[in-house]
Amino acid sequence: MSSQEGHIVCRYCRMTHPPAGPSCPSCGAPLDVRQAVTRSGWVEQPPIRNLARIQFGQSRVQIEGAYVPVADFALAGQEWIYFAHHALLWTDPSVRLSNTSLAGGWNRMLAGLPLIMLEARGPGQVALSGDRAGEVVALPLMPGQSMWVREHRFLTATGNVAYTWQRTGIWYNTGSGDDRETHYPLGQFGDLFTAQQSPGLLLLHSPGNTFLRDLAPGESILVQPGAVLYCDVSVSMRLHLEYPHGSPRFSWRSSFSQRTIWLRLVGPGRVAVTSVFGHTGAAAVTGHSPASTQRW
Repeated sequence: MSSQEGHIVCRYCRMTHPPAGPSCPSCGAPLDVRQAVTRSGWVEQPPIRNLARIQFGQSRVQIEGAYVPVADFALAGQEWIYFAHHALLWTDPSVRLSNTSLAGGWNRMLAGLPLIMLEARGPGQVALSGDRAGEVVALPLMPGQSMWVREHRFLTATGNVAYTWQRTGIWYNTGSGDDRETHYPLGQFGDLFTAQQSPGLLLLHSPGNTFLRDLAPGESILVQPGAVLYCDVSVSMRLHLEYPHGSPRFSWRSSFSQRTIWLRLVGPGRVAVTSVFGHTGAAAVTGHSPASTQRW
């Protein structure tokens, strides 16, 4: 944590607040741990400690557990949150549950089933879980601030955070004719969350350890597409394809199936990745979205 005129600036959520308690009141990150920076410049975000509390408005959320953490909300008054129906763990009878009226964006599928979005209004307590091992990542958003999030990483958001979605535009083809198949290594859609007139809170589920990096204007980095968790909307993305062209072990034709598919991220902005990600297959690429290419 850095200091700013007697206040503390959290190095993870970038929020400023008076020094108080063992955890950041905005994102729950531990304040009393030494910052871990890899040799390549990535900052490891420490997991939110068991029973750490995050305040938003008149309400709060307590993160409970370590391996499969639960977000336990105490909603005050008319404050509310929205989330996918499969994340609901338990609720007080006093909490009012209903379907959301968010425009069109939730007509999406998870494992072949439609995503049904719910909202929970206080007063009362309601608990949510990502239902798999990993970490809960809290992103406080200031009014007007937006964050791009990989699809199916969303856990919940406060009611003053607007949601929309956009196509990633990142794809490649394998095969041809009737065997042609289109792949979306970053997912076909990305989620976009924006705080409205007041500060909001967004919770994500990271299936592994989470690492952060700030990219300077024009600075780029290659990452596994499946590892991206979230990034500032100022960060641009495109494919990067590498082929072992010219290697004595491969012919020119076979080199196109021995390829690596990267995602090139270009700053400025913050990028977060998770250590758990899906791998791309080894079939030859026959077409793709705009991409840079390297043969070595």
